[in-house]
Amino acid sequence: MKGIVYSVNIGEKKGEIKKPVDSIELIEDFGVKGDCHAQKGIAKQVSLLSWERMNEEFFCLKEKVDIKPGIFAENITTQNIDLRKLKIKDKLKINDVVIEISEIGKKCHLYCEIYKKVGKCIMPKEGVFGKVVKGGVIKRGDVIEVIPKIDVAVLTVSDGCYQGKKVDESGKYLKEKIVENGWYLATYEIIPDEKEVIKNKLQEFTQIADLVLTTGGTGFTQRDVTPEATEEIIDKKVPGIAEILRIKTFEKTRLSVLSRGVCGIKGQTLIINLPGSLNAVKDCFEILKDIIPHSIEMLREFSHEK
Repeated sequence: MKGIVYSVNIGEKKGEIKKPVDSIELIEDFGVKGDCHAQKGIAKQVSLLSWERMNEEFFCLKEKVDIKPGIFAENITTQNIDLRKLKIKDKLKINDVVIEISEIGKKCHLYCEIYKKVGKCIMPKEGVFGKVVKGGVIKRGDVIEVIPKIDVAVLTVSDGCYQGKKVDESGKYLKEKIVENGWYLATYEIIPDEKEVIKNKLQEFTQIADLVLTTGGTGFTQRDVTPEATEEIIDKKVPGIAEILRIKTFEKTRLSVLSRGVCGIKGQTLIINLPGSLNAVKDCFEILKDIIPHSIEMLREFSHEK
């Protein structure tokens, strides 16, 4: 999801309209330089509002209200991006600037000039607020890129690891890479190669995660039942991901074609089966790390439309 900066605005006093300027400088863990709402350590350092939503909400009140950027005291007026689809902890990247979404909507303590005129304000339900993770300069026309917060659950399926006879190197690696890529580890667990146990755990994990990565149980033995368990609980298959993992890893080892891992969607969660071996998991993750963010964004788009 991408949009553009329609306007950047600064205000000297809280409760008053912010004025459009040529550019604003955002300071890490502070906010907009020279703006009255900037403060170190707080969650709401920067405010954003959609230009389209401003006009839609006040279309019938145009005779009373002159809608213009900054009128609701927002720092950044956006265009061509649906801010309503954002979630807490999503990040917005604008040039070098990174803003982490900290709050959606707010309770007005100081009524803005619009509220005083018509008894209505858009900020409480449409305003988006964030914390400056990385500073820089923003100007009108800059591209806004959404980096979604991704909650990932890791499920190691292995009798040996469950019984403490083997070290779960693959699960440990996945946990490290999740954090390294800026995602969030929702949960991690080791379970035995039992189909019903796997199914129950997958059902549980899909309630708390955007993505479930399983490792193990994709081979040929009678105890390898992770793909079967996955297929029994998913709503639809995503064969392309499983296929590309086998194709790409085949370039390193022909044994990759023996992996029976599947990929599918349960509700709004993507489930991907990975092999049990550490080297195979490393190869697969390098392929997946660029696919996953867009996959999760697609799932969110579908969820919002429904």
